[in-house]
Amino acid sequence: MKFLFAIALLVPTAAIAAGPFDGTWKTQLDSIQFSSKPAVYTLKQGIYKCSSCVPSLSIKADGTDQKVSGHSYYDTAAVQVVDARTVQFAGKLGGKPSYSNSMSVSADGTTLTETFQDMSGTQTVTGTQVSKRVAAGAAGSHAISGSWKTEKMPEISDVGATVTYKMTADGLQMDWNGQTYDAKFDGKKYLTVNDPGKTWVSLRRVSDGTIEETDTRDGKVVDVYRMTVSADGKTMTVVDKDVRRGTTSQYKMLKQP
Repeated sequence: MKFLFAIALLVPTAAIAAGPFDGTWKTQLDSIQFSSKPAVYTLKQGIYKCSSCVPSLSIKADGTDQKVSGHSYYDTAAVQVVDARTVQFAGKLGGKPSYSNSMSVSADGTTLTETFQDMSGTQTVTGTQVSKRVAAGAAGSHAISGSWKTEKMPEISDVGATVTYKMTADGLQMDWNGQTYDAKFDGKKYLTVNDPGKTWVSLRRVSDGTIEETDTRDGKVVDVYRMTVSADGKTMTVVDKDVRRGTTSQYKMLKQP
């Protein structure tokens, strides 16, 4: 459940001289174009289900840590009902908190606001995501039940929104919140250091201004990123194809001074 968007891109260019991808980049939150595929939750009769999660999730909503499998960043999950409109989710990996999320539905039932904490890096990343209801939940279910289309991410802490790249003679170095890789443009897989999800990265230089990164976990491709730097070198457009969920999102990053 690793936050979603700016957290793992890459860059291209040639040779030892500074290239268009060198430097620190920050996600422009109002540029994010979210996938049209909704998140689907059900909470009824004490059971919480996330049908859109990969793999799907079904656990008791009693606040206890329960073992789950197939999720790279948590191996136990807990769901606690706070009230009729609010639910809290907490994931742990090896007994250590890795992700938490508070989901709250508006009084009119049309808006879902999620406040999250991602503990997978050196510093905790915090942020907020807002979704609109596109389908109602089953009769008698909790307010979070139903289908939700993400519309915006009003905020995310700077440590989560920024990534730094440095070109080498034949590859790229990346640093995001203490997670790093040093990969070559040879299509081989390189492990992301300090990443609890054990992401392997392979890079392909499409052109001087475009790089494609393929991320693999547990032997399966999970994401393909295509990053393109503008001609003036000030912005980077990122297209993220989430292979597991079958979704595509897009956003821009601004080069920092």
